[in-house]
Amino acid sequence: MTSPTDGQPLRNPWMVAAFEGWNDAADAASGTVDHLIEEWDAELMVELDPEDFYDFQVQRPQVRSMDDGERQIVWPAPQIYVARPARLERDVLLLRAPEPNFRWKAFCSSVIEVARQAGVTELVTMGALLADSPHTRPVPVSGSTTDPALMQRMSLMPSTYTGPVGITSVLNEVASIGGIASAALWAAVPHYLAEPPCPKATLALLGALEDAVGMPLPQGVLAEMAEAWQRGAEELTSQDDEIAEYVQALENERDTSELPEASGDAIAKEFERYLRRRNVDPE
Repeated sequence: MTSPTDGQPLRNPWMVAAFEGWNDAADAASGTVDHLIEEWDAELMVELDPEDFYDFQVQRPQVRSMDDGERQIVWPAPQIYVARPARLERDVLLLRAPEPNFRWKAFCSSVIEVARQAGVTELVTMGALLADSPHTRPVPVSGSTTDPALMQRMSLMPSTYTGPVGITSVLNEVASIGGIASAALWAAVPHYLAEPPCPKATLALLGALEDAVGMPLPQGVLAEMAEAWQRGAEELTSQDDEIAEYVQALENERDTSELPEASGDAIAKEFERYLRRRNVDPE
């Protein structure tokens, strides 16, 4: 395992994790981690050996040309980056990886051991699923946690879901057993617009993540990308009468089911995010 290049201890670090595959509709969750890695110029801290965790006939390695002209095989290895945002009071570990094919318990134990050695106290996993959600409305983000402090801060409850789970659920459980407070965030991507990327869902996850940690997170060009995606979605759906009627039905269902106080809570959260960002984002 490598350490941050400056050798300095991390400042009360927290961890964000997202996985490609089953947990990542339209690449919305992994896109959030990629966005933060780029915005914070994060450094690679550790790369786990993929040999024990992946079926290379499913997660195939790729050959790429390097800057020096050499060709190199790149393996689907889990990578953990470290970011030291200058304007925040805490450092961040960012995990992105394909969902493992084998030995999930061992994989999660390895990740949590890295987190413990780095001093991580909180973990937030992110995922995205395809849902009956209209693209004309804000992307719904749901969350759950069993940690009392995170319940209060994030206004979350323990999950009542029963059924198949992805690697994020296992990682959350291993983290909790290991004494690291954990929470899960999930964005609902319109299933009829499943082709990645979906910057609108990524932006929604980023906002929920900001609420989770109570610190401003950089939006960069995500807002502009989300607006462009929205315009493209409007154009695409307007060209098909059946899809347009289906979207209208989803809108009616969504508007009927939403309580007025839910909309009020959303407005309040957005205003809180605005106040946090005022002295952080150059924009």
